Amino acid sequence: MHWNVGYKSWAVFALVFELRTVIAQSNETLVPFAFKPLPLGSIKPNGWLKDQLTLSANGLAGHQHDFYDFVAHSTWLGGTSEYSSLREGFPYWFNGLVPLAYTLDDSRLLEQVHSAADYVLSHQQDDGWLGPENGTDRNFWGRMPFLLGLKGLAEAEKGGEWESRIVDSLWKFMGVTNEMLRDNFTGYHYHEGDAVGQGDEQWGRVRVQDMIITLQWLYEEHSSDRNASQVMENMQLLIEGSLNWADWYNPEIYIKEDLNTLPVSETEPLFAYEHGVNVGQGLKALAVFRRVTHNDSLVQTSKDAVDWTFQYHGAASGAILADERLAGLAPYYGSETCTLVETMYSLSYLYQALGDASYADRCEKTAFNALPVQLTPDWWARQYVSQPNQPYAQHLDETPFWNVNQWGQSYGLEVDYPCCTVNHPQGYPKFAAAMYVQAGDGGIAHALLGPGSATVGDTKIDCETEYPFSNTLTYAITAKSEFYFHVRVPSWADASKTTISTGSNSSAVNPDPQTGLHKLSVSSGTTKVTYTLSEPSIIQEDRANDTVAIHYGALVFALAVPSTNSSTRPKQYGSNEPLPVDYAPPQALDYSYHNASAWNYAIDPDTLTVHRSNESGLANPLFAPGALPIWMTAKACEIEWGVYKGVPDAPPTGENRKCTGDVVDVRLEPLGSAKIHLVDLPVLKLVDGGARGGESIGTKEKKSTEMRQEWG
Repeated sequence: MHWNVGYKSWAVFALVFELRTVIAQSNETLVPFAFKPLPLGSIKPNGWLKDQLTLSANGLAGHQHDFYDFVAHSTWLGGTSEYSSLREGFPYWFNGLVPLAYTLDDSRLLEQVHSAADYVLSHQQDDGWLGPENGTDRNFWGRMPFLLGLKGLAEAEKGGEWESRIVDSLWKFMGVTNEMLRDNFTGYHYHEGDAVGQGDEQWGRVRVQDMIITLQWLYEEHSSDRNASQVMENMQLLIEGSLNWADWYNPEIYIKEDLNTLPVSETEPLFAYEHGVNVGQGLKALAVFRRVTHNDSLVQTSKDAVDWTFQYHGAASGAILADERLAGLAPYYGSETCTLVETMYSLSYLYQALGDASYADRCEKTAFNALPVQLTPDWWARQYVSQPNQPYAQHLDETPFWNVNQWGQSYGLEVDYPCCTVNHPQGYPKFAAAMYVQAGDGGIAHALLGPGSATVGDTKIDCETEYPFSNTLTYAITAKSEFYFHVRVPSWADASKTTISTGSNSSAVNPDPQTGLHKLSVSSGTTKVTYTLSEPSIIQEDRANDTVAIHYGALVFALAVPSTNSSTRPKQYGSNEPLPVDYAPPQALDYSYHNASAWNYAIDPDTLTVHRSNESGLANPLFAPGALPIWMTAKACEIEWGVYKGVPDAPPTGENRKCTGDVVDVRLEPLGSAKIHLVDLPVLKLVDGGARGGESIGTKEKKSTEMRQEWG
């Protein structure tokens, strides 16, 4: 195998390659999860999370099967429509719709899932191949998300006809997979001399972990009377022929610089590792590989992968800054909606596999901030990319992006590449499906906090909460025998001021330093548990260009820019010409958000004040401008702030940052509701009438301020 490497040292890269730890091993067992996932369907959402999933079901996700060419008329279902030779549109949609349908028990969506699965399984080819391809056109990648959907369907229908049918189909598929892998890794479309990032044919090699997850489930749950050695060999061969993420997450190889400042010759050969969606999916890859290889060094490499990605290419919101390709930290770079949902899934998987609480913290951050801001409140339109500083979402005459069209930051059906249309539905359903896990002591843990219930055998846990918009979680637990219940204490919470109560007994939590879990013994019968997190503080995160991002608990607050909005009939992603009048339901529109006020503000973070509404309950739709019951105000003034390729540039620093107008009050909202916004905020010390000598606040001077509350 030859690698075309244009960055760093070939000698180091070759050494890393020679030392790869993915060679076939003699182990016949898989490394167990730190926390075993619960089967799909055993966790149900409550409250605001159920509202969001219902909006998705009633919105774009739940209607693509009715009209959207790349689903309804996909070649997977006997049609002719694909946006890519990879034929990934239908598999992406299926991967998201299965958990959405079963999490909600939505009969209409369940019928879509069953009819789609029935067609594909009924048309499985004689040699076991799943999908419409023949001969040399076969590529493993399109199967990977489809197989994840089948796995979820089988779990949700355990003991029924669907489970039996899917397992039989997957074992047939294992046979043709083995033949192809033994034939020089056919199915990866790998050719001797390929560069790391050469073409779409590399997608299977860099995304293979998604296929191995299904194979591991098949091996552990359904191989007692089958050819178990063949599926183990398939996993080993898939790893052996992959683009191994351990090679990329090496300090001598990994690119920490802003990629847009480097020569193309140094970055292009590594494109498969730099592509944003690949990165989001790949964060979990080494934890998946470790279950097969038993190589414990991959635990630290997985940690490096996540930490480096967000340190050098991450937004404060939990998004990976990659407008198709990793960028840097500039606030005008974009985050693809596809990347967000893949990042959430990877982080939830990493917490289950490795038990490090930092992954759960990051997953919540992405779920509560980065994802909802990129969808309209009714879930009928999505962005292709969103920026940390985006005071408008509209057509741009020029763009700062690496490979995004001029409509890509607006909202719509397919304002840019359709992958985000078909892939975004997996975000919240998979988050909900990972909220609870099984702990090693036979207990159940609330891993990702939010409103929802879990049923495990004779035990049911039902959580009512408005978290992350409030700090109290109330559980009604019914059990036939005593067991351990665990709650995760988020890293932002002060454990000494966080309490858990049963009846009249209340105590401070004592979370495990690795997992973040606090253990509570729960008796048989019915028990009420009240879990009260400490009141958050306002935290200022240092960002590039002498800016800060404002965190409050699990939420990121952004300067909310007032807007006027306009809508049009949906545009075709390639030509940007309007689609036919009768193509989509009337709810499917393309939206532009135009700023109705200035956006070029610097704030004084010492003046930040938290406000809460005294109205009970949460709005639905929730992530709409002004809808959330919590917001902040601050003193601010306009500053001179230039534009770079049609969007706000990095703000001026030092003495160049001065007020150009009066001090005014500005409003900050949780990012999910601030569709046009500024997250990376320049700061100034302000006094009545202006800045004190134009003095910029050094972001290392003050990391946090005590919260001041006003109840409206």
